[in-house]
Amino acid sequence: MNIIEKRVNDIKEDLDFFEDELQKYEYIIDLGKKLEAFDEKDKVAENIVHGCTSQVWLTHEIKDGKMYFHGTSDAIIVKGLVYMILQIFSDSTIEELKQIDMDIVHELKLSEVITPNRQSGVIGMMKKIKEYAINA
Repeated sequence: MNIIEKRVNDIKEDLDFFEDELQKYEYIIDLGKKLEAFDEKDKVAENIVHGCTSQVWLTHEIKDGKMYFHGTSDAIIVKGLVYMILQIFSDSTIEELKQIDMDIVHELKLSEVITPNRQSGVIGMMKKIKEYAINA
């Protein structure tokens, strides 16, 4: 199991702890409150994630061969999803990120909690991260 798979598994275990969708939903919203402040100057077109119903911005930086991501959204539930994605993919090598498997959404069983439009937003974030890695 690689580091990204381990992080996915950790989040899946956290979500599995809750018995119903409402509790999972509230948990995801609470995660969004943990997001670091996002610089307003980074809310530009090139940082927008496509495929999201709400607006999502994602930036990255590279330090010591690893990529770190920052993001936010204008929707509270999506902020929680952004937080989850950042937890999974930040602090990974460029090579690890180039190999992202889009099936992660299914592994997290987010379909039980979020709408198909939100799921496509999560996939959009993953595609943006992979794009950043490929272009690094």
